[in-house]
Amino acid sequence: MMTQPTRGLLSGPRSCSIVQMAERNSGAMKKLPVLILAALISDAAMAQSRAPGEPQTVEVASGSLRLKALLWKPAGRGPVPAVLFNHGRSTDPQTHYRQVTITEAASILGPVFVKHGYAFLYLFRRGEGLSADQGPFIGDLLEQEEATNGEVARRHLQYLLMTSDHLNDALAGLGFLKTLPQVDAHRIAVVGHSFGGQITLLAAERDSTVRAAVAFAAAANSWDGSAELRVALLDTARKITVPIMLLQTSNDYSVMPGRALAAEMARLSKPHVLKIYPSFGHTADDGHNLVYLDIARWEKDVFRFLDEHVRR
Repeated sequence: MMTQPTRGLLSGPRSCSIVQMAERNSGAMKKLPVLILAALISDAAMAQSRAPGEPQTVEVASGSLRLKALLWKPAGRGPVPAVLFNHGRSTDPQTHYRQVTITEAASILGPVFVKHGYAFLYLFRRGEGLSADQGPFIGDLLEQEEATNGEVARRHLQYLLMTSDHLNDALAGLGFLKTLPQVDAHRIAVVGHSFGGQITLLAAERDSTVRAAVAFAAAANSWDGSAELRVALLDTARKITVPIMLLQTSNDYSVMPGRALAAEMARLSKPHVLKIYPSFGHTADDGHNLVYLDIARWEKDVFRFLDEHVRR
């Protein structure tokens, strides 16, 4: 298991420089091309060393960082439709939710998408999972910002990092998928969960080649506490031109994000689907993690949506 000594990364005035740097990145990222690095080892060589159904570990360049990702590909020559998955924020660099590691979480979803004929790229953003050695862990940055400057500053920094560094990582993942010979670059969807669901919506608005987006529990734990985030996501909903699917459970932390975003898209006659499933499990955390914990509940709906808007 990879670890990274990131506690105590920021202190005193240095936290302000992180905020300033994120603000600069947020404005500059629209102008900078995303650099894509090909897979570390050729597909042919990897095929000889992997058992059937096992993912390939690939490397994706995001600026100066070399992020790791797990890539599942369906059998056959292709080209096939593909999905980039944006994971939520982890509780520490390796643990995604409860005692499930972020790598284990990837392995829950990869085979599901491959079964339906989609290549599936689970990208580990900077500081997390297989990319734990690529930049600081976002949880440490936020913890130190709150300790130094308070809760409001913490929320602002999370917004800045989402709209700059972490969005850059997702866009790099999309660019990487387009370079793969087996992938149809014109049939790519972006899917995400929680914090990654927010990034998914931003990426779908930013990259006009994406065919559709699916967001599980996007902003459920941060919508009520951040007016800045609400304004940004509603603005994104107005600008998005591709079909969007929003999924939550009734016992998620809040169902307001899904309802508000769907209402705004309906007002503008934009293609979208909102699914709010009955309560799952016993806690808000259970409902929030439906994407991993109850695949049978959403599988048919999601793949009907993807097949309609991406596969065709």
